[in-house]
Amino acid sequence: MLEVFVIAYCIYFLVNVYTSFMQIGFVTKARKMPAIILDNSRYVEAANYSIEKEKLSILTTFYDFVLFIVWIGFALKALDSIIVVEQAWLKAILFIDAFIIINWVLALPFELYKIFTLDKKYGFSNMTAQLFIKDTIKSGILFLVFGSLVIAGIALIIENLPLWWIWGFVFIFSVIILINMLYPIIRDKMFDKFEPLKDKELEAKIEKLLDEVGFKSSGVFSVDASKRDNRLNAYFGGLGSTKRVVLFDTLVEKLTHNELLAVLGHELGHFKNGDILKNIGIMGVVMFIFFAIFGNLNDELFLGLSLNNEPYAIIAVFLLFSPILSFFLMPLISLISRHNEYAADEFGSNLQSKNDLVNALLKLANENKSFPLSHPLYIFFYYSHPPLVERFKELDYDVYSSYNLNEAMKDDFNIDE
Repeated sequence: MLEVFVIAYCIYFLVNVYTSFMQIGFVTKARKMPAIILDNSRYVEAANYSIEKEKLSILTTFYDFVLFIVWIGFALKALDSIIVVEQAWLKAILFIDAFIIINWVLALPFELYKIFTLDKKYGFSNMTAQLFIKDTIKSGILFLVFGSLVIAGIALIIENLPLWWIWGFVFIFSVIILINMLYPIIRDKMFDKFEPLKDKELEAKIEKLLDEVGFKSSGVFSVDASKRDNRLNAYFGGLGSTKRVVLFDTLVEKLTHNELLAVLGHELGHFKNGDILKNIGIMGVVMFIFFAIFGNLNDELFLGLSLNNEPYAIIAVFLLFSPILSFFLMPLISLISRHNEYAADEFGSNLQSKNDLVNALLKLANENKSFPLSHPLYIFFYYSHPPLVERFKELDYDVYSSYNLNEAMKDDFNIDE
């Protein structure tokens, strides 16, 4: 049984590395094209950022592979021998907390490099050492308190209930729904500064837009995202009575009222088309599959890892191997997501105008330095949103004539596929 998981992880590793190399080669070639969608300087800069990011991804993929071999080779057994506790739920908390913390510490250099070197080099990150430490401490407290409670809960379910994987799924799925409900409140109280919009004219326009589609929220807020990052974004956070519209201060600063309304119109398209409920349903199906698999593993796998078939080991195996299943399910999930994005674009453009949405997407692409072209295989595995070129085509914005591309360039980079 362990051999099957190891082979699956090796395939996952090879596909990850191969797609990254394909993406690097594709973007390197595309970088020589005349700039499309982005300004000339930002086109090259976005390509360079994309390439550097993929190189970092390859390095971290190799690093994760080595850690995986170390964990299954001897580290899980060593950790098990160190943490000797009789109560199953307490051992699960100590073992899994230690497992997660060790992995986080070992991955920390890559996170620090991305935030403080790579993202700062390309003008994204505004993170300071002091803010990073504060965020890390707060996140750590949340994890140790609430994460440990969740680990204890699932451990008690495994230990005491028949067909525990069904009840475990119900428990974890309920926790995820609760987290989604509380997310904006937690962000507001612990990490970000949420404020009512100072632009009352814009607030009135947004409220009118929300009323038109029947979206009930607890308010429209601006958040000081620029203290960490210069990228532009907006989202609808929370569920039920906690729903709120959140605009990054960078977005409010860079977009006109009509462009902002077009972006929100796109998000409202997800609401109107039931995408939020669909996504929850898809997440539930995927999670149920995970629990069905990991809840019915035989003792052979645990013997191969020199572990006992107990709650702490089951949770550790779940955390160690679930990324493999996630990766191979992602193409299907991403395909559904890309379809939903097209539909949301159509809704948003009809609610406001295609021209406003196109202008907003152009500004978002330029400010966020989003390279508009990617290798088809990379899109297949990783893109939850359609490529910008394809989104513009659906919005009747002719990229080719706008940027003087000829048919040879179009065919060379498979823009039409």
